[in-house]
Amino acid sequence: MRLTARVFGVVQGVGFRYWTMGKAEELGLTGEVKNLADGSVALVAEGPQWKINELRTWLNSERTPGRVERVEDSISAAEGNFRGFRAR
Repeated sequence: MRLTARVFGVVQGVGFRYWTMGKAEELGLTGEVKNLADGSVALVAEGPQWKINELRTWLNSERTPGRVERVEDSISAAEGNFRGFRAR
């Protein structure tokens, strides 16, 4: 499965990308996370559905760094374009 998400709130300058990368690597997911010019963070993650669901739950939890105001996400079929997980 593929999770495509944008995370809004205070999520830049607080280590959010690196914590997200660490969580994704812990779950064995592939993909990437990056800051966007509007102050949000975008991510794409691929892996088994239960692991994608765990990442979604984490993104919407109080355990993330900074202050997440909302997460807009969608699930689709994995495309297999990633070899690991990286922060850009």
